[in-house]
Amino acid sequence: MRKGVADRVATDLLRLIAGGEFKAGERLPGERQLADMMNVSRVSVRAALQRLKAQGFVSAVQGGGTRVVSGAGGTDPALAELVRLDRGSLQELAEMRLILEVWAARRAAEHATDADLTEIDRILGEMERCEPEDAAKAELDVAFHLAVASAAGSIVYRHLLSLIRATLTEMLTYHRYELFGSNWDDLEVLRQHRAIAAAIAARDPQAAAAAMEHHLGWVLQRYRQACGDRPPSRR
Repeated sequence: MRKGVADRVATDLLRLIAGGEFKAGERLPGERQLADMMNVSRVSVRAALQRLKAQGFVSAVQGGGTRVVSGAGGTDPALAELVRLDRGSLQELAEMRLILEVWAARRAAEHATDADLTEIDRILGEMERCEPEDAAKAELDVAFHLAVASAAGSIVYRHLLSLIRATLTEMLTYHRYELFGSNWDDLEVLRQHRAIAAAIAARDPQAAAAAMEHHLGWVLQRYRQACGDRPPSRR
């Protein structure tokens, strides 16, 4: 019986890591706190942590405790480097985002909690106050899309985004300061984001999907204008 409980605890902890509740490099709560959180014994928590250590998801901390291993919920540095070297790879990512994030926006309209909506609105408020050259502009753009992902309520989708977070940050930095970096562009991006947020808040899945499709379709159009609609590099 204890083995079954430990397996369940290990799975629950892995879900929290994959969903970003416990981030790469972050120290986990102590065994007693985890046991209270999950309503199990410390023995079961200890066994679950041993399983996760054996699988390479967590590691022991000198002096006591456990930490999430950097690669467990982290990003792919090779992919982030690739997009810095070959902007054509970013266009491929934009095409994939169009499919995935339309799905996420539709789902967010169906599953968003009040806390999710408050967080999305908070990010939009910070975007509105951003100056054109503010270094936080791209970070807030990333935060908005991650907040929509969180509102979608899918651990699988959130984990996929967490794996490419560094790449997504690189992509949106390029967007906001190079691909469409004018003051008019900033206002247009904010307007499109507000349309997505409004549709999610209205619990209108079709409108949310349409707003996200319009936003990312606009992004793709800018890529095609910048690249002359050439296929990405295959070197």
